[in-house]
Amino acid sequence: MNRARLIWRKSLNAIMLSLTGVAALAVVSILFLILGYLIYNGGKSLNWAFFTQLPKPVGETGGGMANAIVGSLKLLLLAALIGLPIGLMAGIYLAEFGGKVFGFVVRYTTDLLNGVPSIVIGIFAYSLAVLPVKHFSALAGGLALGVMVIPITMRSTEEFLRAIPGSLREGAMALGASKWRTIATVVLPAASGGIITGMLLSLARVAGETAPLLFTAFGNSSWSPGWSQPISSLPVMIYNYAISPYDDWHRQAWAAGLILLGLVLVANLGCRLVLSRTGAGRSA
Repeated sequence: MNRARLIWRKSLNAIMLSLTGVAALAVVSILFLILGYLIYNGGKSLNWAFFTQLPKPVGETGGGMANAIVGSLKLLLLAALIGLPIGLMAGIYLAEFGGKVFGFVVRYTTDLLNGVPSIVIGIFAYSLAVLPVKHFSALAGGLALGVMVIPITMRSTEEFLRAIPGSLREGAMALGASKWRTIATVVLPAASGGIITGMLLSLARVAGETAPLLFTAFGNSSWSPGWSQPISSLPVMIYNYAISPYDDWHRQAWAAGLILLGLVLVANLGCRLVLSRTGAGRSA
């Protein structure tokens, strides 16, 4: 009886191990399939002109997406300036001061905001920053992305701050430090690696959003020198080029997708690097 049970357990273990391995292989295969498809289709259109020139008029081949690359960076800068400080301060409050009832309400509301479809965020930003001034702008696009950054930053900041041992807080306060001084000089530096990682991941999360920008930044076929004018971005350019009937635009859409995925990949690698260095520093 014991031998039969042992055989059954080993067989079940082998089956489950095989199933989990197949599932993991499927996930990795899908990722490499997407990467390979992007590299194959987008790599053919990548050249120096793609990074330095403006889009060509309809019917002309060539050109680039320099305005969209710069526009995406400007929109992410605005999103960081708007969303990261709010998310950071809210995360600190929840981790260090939030009560049970109020903290639960804020966390639940934040999780709901994080699950709101991006197009709804776009409509909200449109009614708040576009309709009153009667025109699209980079500020409106940055506001939409900034709102999406807040819940991700807040929740990651709270989780990393809660992971800091309470003995560090108690030791600093025993030496006479105030609550805020303890947070600013002890808790935040200890959790800085995780907090920075959460911020980078939140920016990488919104870097590829298209729907909010269609309602706010809209797009621009030329440079947008200020902050109060419509501005181009890589996601919107990919959308417009992908639905066009021109083969050259399709190739450039693939190239823009490759660049966008590369930016997200760099952000994720940066997160890994920050975590590894801060982890190594703490262990040392």
